[in-house]
Amino acid sequence: MAESRFPRDPVKVGAAQIDSAYGDIDANVGKHLARIAQARAAGVRLLVFPELSLCGHSAGKDLLRLAMRADDPALAALAEASTGLHTVFGFIEEAPGGQFYNSAATVANGATIHIHRKAQLATYGKLKDGLYYAAGTALDSFQLDAQWQVATPICADLWNPALVHTFACAGATLIAAPISSAREAVGDGFDNPAGWDLNLRFHALTYGMGIVMANRVGTEGMMTFWGGSRIVDPFGQVVAMGSSTDEELVMGELDYEAVRRARFLLPTVRDARAFTARRTV
Repeated sequence: MAESRFPRDPVKVGAAQIDSAYGDIDANVGKHLARIAQARAAGVRLLVFPELSLCGHSAGKDLLRLAMRADDPALAALAEASTGLHTVFGFIEEAPGGQFYNSAATVANGATIHIHRKAQLATYGKLKDGLYYAAGTALDSFQLDAQWQVATPICADLWNPALVHTFACAGATLIAAPISSAREAVGDGFDNPAGWDLNLRFHALTYGMGIVMANRVGTEGMMTFWGGSRIVDPFGQVVAMGSSTDEELVMGELDYEAVRRARFLLPTVRDARAFTARRTV
């Protein structure tokens, strides 16, 4: 078979697996800046931090103190540091009109280029998103380069298959997934690390997308976070994975040629249709 004429240069991606200091934005910004510098030196083009990485998992109850607008100096500092790479991180966003969102910002080369507001609020088990945050309604993505279109669903967004389906059918080829998953979050009978492994590999395989998932480590209150940040290729294979306990930068490469092959061999996106389900008696 003749070699593809399509460019094959892989993209280097990273997941910054950190332990956020609850409520200490300055300390967390410092930790972000250190990881951004490390990733930039290693040639990373897309760096993903965990959900609510600037303030901590349970910060909703203190949102009046910890919320930031999109033009906050902390976001500007991370944008200025992100020269030559795109950085995705989590924060509590205060939007005009006094609405608060669990949001993921993407910054690059001195500017904020994209903000995703968590749409699938997790309000079950020990999770209380719906008590503090408004739900996002837009499912947008941004262009990393000519090959990669990136969506940034946050944690529980990935447990609503319709959201991932919408992103894929709208052209996303890479998922940057900030999450904040604790072992105790849902309840007895659920193995969060195993469940997330199944979830991420399913989405990557089904839609032929690369995924960069960043989870946190450490403890906060009664929650123990299990890390396991990872990079998954468009065939559902894990390229790189972090430990369950340590802060680290998890890095790997994703090849757009794999997206092309995966979507040719398993054309889920090509064959997607809108259906109407009816219950008959």
